[in-house]
Amino acid sequence: MNRTTLSLIAGASALAAVTGFAALTTPDTSGTDTAKAAAELPVERTSLVCPAPSDSDLAETTYTSFTPVTKGTGSDGKAELRSAAQESGAGAGGKDGKGEKAGEAGDKAGKGSKADKPVLAAKEPGAPVTEEASGADSPPLVGTADGKFAPGWTVQETTEVSVGAGRGLQGVNCTAPDTEFWFPGASTAADRTDYVHLTNPDGSAAVVDIELYGKDGALETTVGEGITVQPRSGEPILLSTLTSEKQDNMTVHVSVRSGRVGASVQALDDKLGGDWLAASADPAGSLVMPGIPKDAKAVRLVAFTPGDSDADLKVRLASPSGAITPAGHETLHVKAGMTSAVDLGDVMRGEAGSLVLTPTERSVPVVAALRVVRGEGAKQETGFIPASRAVGTRATVVDNRTKGTTLSVAAPFGSAEVKVTASAGSGGGGTASSKTYTIKSGTTRDVEVPVPSGLKGTYALTVESVSGGPVYAARMLAVAAGGVPGFTVQTLPDDRGMVAVPEADEDLSVLQE
Repeated sequence: MNRTTLSLIAGASALAAVTGFAALTTPDTSGTDTAKAAAELPVERTSLVCPAPSDSDLAETTYTSFTPVTKGTGSDGKAELRSAAQESGAGAGGKDGKGEKAGEAGDKAGKGSKADKPVLAAKEPGAPVTEEASGADSPPLVGTADGKFAPGWTVQETTEVSVGAGRGLQGVNCTAPDTEFWFPGASTAADRTDYVHLTNPDGSAAVVDIELYGKDGALETTVGEGITVQPRSGEPILLSTLTSEKQDNMTVHVSVRSGRVGASVQALDDKLGGDWLAASADPAGSLVMPGIPKDAKAVRLVAFTPGDSDADLKVRLASPSGAITPAGHETLHVKAGMTSAVDLGDVMRGEAGSLVLTPTERSVPVVAALRVVRGEGAKQETGFIPASRAVGTRATVVDNRTKGTTLSVAAPFGSAEVKVTASAGSGGGGTASSKTYTIKSGTTRDVEVPVPSGLKGTYALTVESVSGGPVYAARMLAVAAGGVPGFTVQTLPDDRGMVAVPEADEDLSVLQE
């Protein structure tokens, strides 16, 4: 018998630190877990992708990058966003969904660009940096952070559009590339123009399938299968080119056959402005959609269950005073494979809140999102709030401004204590300031943000769980223009900046006969 000893612990620890995988454990032959208490280590590398912000010549976009200060990191590293190489061929149906070949669009975006110069580069953890872009030629961006910049790296693009479809404020967090995304709340209605933006950060092509589900189930799609996203490029796919059916509310499922992509839905309305619809949290029996604006005029819940079983859900609103049931909407029945929508109307009545879905009996995984409308008459705008992961250890949102920033924190399943830190300004001035808050069980609270004095530019907000049950958070950024209450809402899911790596007494071994 030959013994081949594999020294795996160091390699496994390094892999976990780079990828952010969950804790690794090594059971013995009896099934007993022999790993010691896991050590928390900062991740060493993070990737993000940002979709092309707008096809409007009047668009004004701000990119903001920030990494919170994390103990245990080294002194080196960098965080850079660069223009995705626009070298892809045609996507679905040979077009990018906007009547222009993807390669041609890329050539336009790439004119005059310098491949060796990043669009945005971080300076130091704890200090946000910004960059601005104008017009319709801003390309998708791909970025990587390593070393001291990797743990909790957060990037947002915020776009103001003065007129036209989708006018108002549009914001989206740049996302980590993945292989599956769910978007309840998309539409192919006559007054909506929705695109699913696919961005491939890698050096090889990705192959993607897009499935659409309406109120009666799966929709027949013409070119939704086998969409090729060329290396380091982006593809905006107009949803109405994938199906002839007009659906007010539908769910988009993006799955990747090979490679990985970032995915976001841009929902543009002819009358109600528009915003980005970020992916819902993974299918789960209970979901939370935090941070509904207290002045919302209309709230619509859209839910979908991807399994073979129907879901029956309790609908609750975590308000400042406690959990309440929206009148006439105590429960929601979601049929398997079908998109369900319910209009909750003016449910907020001047108070902050978060919508909480829990199973009535048997737990069935679902995804969900809210469409929120603010404003009056012809001066209304739309935003979206997808179901979110909990804040967990830590979460960050950027591009906060001294006016128009509202941070909502919810503790739907038990009282909790959180710490909120406001960073120094992107334009200098001020030093980071923190404050601790208690959130009572079943409530949502709009907290008073500890903005540093003397701050210039925008700032980052970092929320950390201190004790108690899970908390969920969202930030609304409001910028009024021409009487239209432009706004966008971003949730704050755990940044997964730390990874648990188990300790062991000895190397793992493999016995080879």
